[in-house]
Amino acid sequence: MMDKVPMTAGGYAALTDELKHRQSVDRPRIIEHIAEARSHGDLSENAEYHAAKEEQSHNEGRIAELEDKLARADIIDISKLSGDTIKFGATVTLIDEDTEKKAVWQIVGEVEADAKKGRISITSPLARALIGKKKGTTVEVMAPGGAKAYEITKVEWR
Repeated sequence: MMDKVPMTAGGYAALTDELKHRQSVDRPRIIEHIAEARSHGDLSENAEYHAAKEEQSHNEGRIAELEDKLARADIIDISKLSGDTIKFGATVTLIDEDTEKKAVWQIVGEVEADAKKGRISITSPLARALIGKKKGTTVEVMAPGGAKAYEITKVEWR
């Protein structure tokens, strides 16, 4: 069974760009490295050759992974979503009830989750706790350091 991979249009574009780069830039560069290392002679003790082959293996594996995710992509157009109930694509503003710190998270697919960019996976404990909730609600999330409580102060679609 091929499960669909939910993602935003931006996430799909980013994966497509990475795939194109790996196929048109990285692949030819690695092939060149292999050919150059091969010209140095004995392959059994040629560290450059083995490093280039390993890099090729890694790159080809990532290309296959990207092709699979793109083939199974279920692109969700966030611009068509609205409402005050949190679901995939929502950008949620939370206040940590212990520290009063504000955090803004967009709920996205696993392949585009990036905490540094404020994107959390739909499968993360925080996102799972938020799904179906509305502004003004308090959610409790089991974090590695224990339970954390957050108040939902805003739900946006952007």
